[in-house]
Amino acid sequence: MGTADQLGLELAVAHGARRIAGVDEAGRGPLAGPVVVAAVVLGPGRTPVNGLADSKQLCANRREALYARIIDKAVAWHVVRVEVEEIDRINIYQATMLGMRLAVEGVRHAAELARIDGNALPRGLPCPAEAWIGGDARDRAIMAASILAKVTRDRAMVALHQQFPQYGFAEHKGYSTPAHLAALATHGPCPHHRRSFAPVRAALGEAAGAPVAVEAFGEPALLSG
Repeated sequence: MGTADQLGLELAVAHGARRIAGVDEAGRGPLAGPVVVAAVVLGPGRTPVNGLADSKQLCANRREALYARIIDKAVAWHVVRVEVEEIDRINIYQATMLGMRLAVEGVRHAAELARIDGNALPRGLPCPAEAWIGGDARDRAIMAASILAKVTRDRAMVALHQQFPQYGFAEHKGYSTPAHLAALATHGPCPHHRRSFAPVRAALGEAAGAPVAVEAFGEPALLSG
């Protein structure tokens, strides 16, 4: 199925849908840590959480406060962590698609439609779906999902910082900042760095096109309510 077909998938059904699962991810770009995907179903009518916005436009304290309210007020929510071993095994795009599918599956009992931030839909979704480019600035359920995903991932990176303080994960959350790249050059990658990403391969001294050896991996971690 092409992108144009995906964007138009089940729009006729979507027109009458009242229970919409907003879906968004956090962490596609960093060099380390999981990619996290969340799905949130808000009840029809007035949104029960004030102050929703794209998580990138909110400060950390505001995201934390909204996280608690979303968990409390949502009809259903589900958060999926896809870990670095799986990212390296199937690539970051496919890992994100996997996380989206699992997140939607986690709220399928409460959702008539999935509305996913971006321009593509994962295969095998359990309900009709729409892809919304810029959805995290347009749809309140997607905004709520973006906050759950961002807060969950930031907490995970702060926890990793306790294990590997030399990389500064608590500050840059795994993104390729100058400080992070300098730490990679000095210390080499830790087990939570993505070997399929070029800067990490470079730190290992591997050629850009060299195959990446990956150890056995576990199932994606799931949180829901």
